[in-house]
Amino acid sequence: MLGFLQGFAYGLFLSCIPWFIAGMVNPAVAVPNEPPSRWHVILRYWLGIPFLAFLLWLTSLWGGFGPTLAGWIVGLLAIAVEVPLERAWRRWLARRREKRQHREQEARKRQRQAEKEARAREAGVAVLDPDHPPEDADAVVQALCNVKRRLQEARRGDLAVQVDRLYSRYSHGLAVLGARFDPGELTYQRAAGLMAEVCRGALDNFHAMASQAASVAGVDADYVRGRLQREGATLPAEERQALERRLDLLQETEASLKALGGRNEAVITALDDATVAVARVETARPHASVAAERALQDLQRFVDGAGRYQRSE
Repeated sequence: MLGFLQGFAYGLFLSCIPWFIAGMVNPAVAVPNEPPSRWHVILRYWLGIPFLAFLLWLTSLWGGFGPTLAGWIVGLLAIAVEVPLERAWRRWLARRREKRQHREQEARKRQRQAEKEARAREAGVAVLDPDHPPEDADAVVQALCNVKRRLQEARRGDLAVQVDRLYSRYSHGLAVLGARFDPGELTYQRAAGLMAEVCRGALDNFHAMASQAASVAGVDADYVRGRLQREGATLPAEERQALERRLDLLQETEASLKALGGRNEAVITALDDATVAVARVETARPHASVAAERALQDLQRFVDGAGRYQRSE
């Protein structure tokens, strides 16, 4: 055993020389680190492994046996076997770490989405439940529920929040309109129809957003960036270009989603303007503020003339 160990130490020490030369020419060949560098080659084959071979050689001297041929062969082949194994082990650890980070990011994203919905409820924004639409939901609200479900299936809860905001503005606008006009009046029908038509334009944008988001839902941006950072220098040109193209597609899709989201914000602003304009309209309906003001005036006149009803003794 000690003779095998002594031969292994000699073979391991001698194998460091060709591996060191190959690593200085191309570090990716000799070191399993990601990304590889010549500093890793120097530390590994000029200091680390020679020191290990020296310790093994000192240990083998206690037995007084000469080196064996099997030990020489195993020592010469040790690095050639160890480097691919260590590289595969490091990549497995990296994939495991990326999957764990992806799960943590998904959990944080769901938590942020829940917090956004909670803040929206506190701020008075109505939150749509795609599986349980409101009982009085019209065609526009039903369509909003469907498109919100599509966005959630594409894992874009941040975009689904905008659907809730549009629904809140639309329902609030109809409520204000109903407080000013009777549903049977032509003005009410005309204004409600215009609001619904504006929302249908936003629905087209939401459907386009859902389709684009679903088209890139399977692309893991963190994985692609991680591979480019770790293996960018060693990847084949075609594979590197393919990974870079995925990132370009994600960036182009995000830019398009932001543009469509900007259009929807314009629709929400238009609904706010319409709601404010309707709220300022004075109709022939009696309002609580007007009735209360008249009641105060009548009460004041009654107080002023109350002295006439005092009995004289």
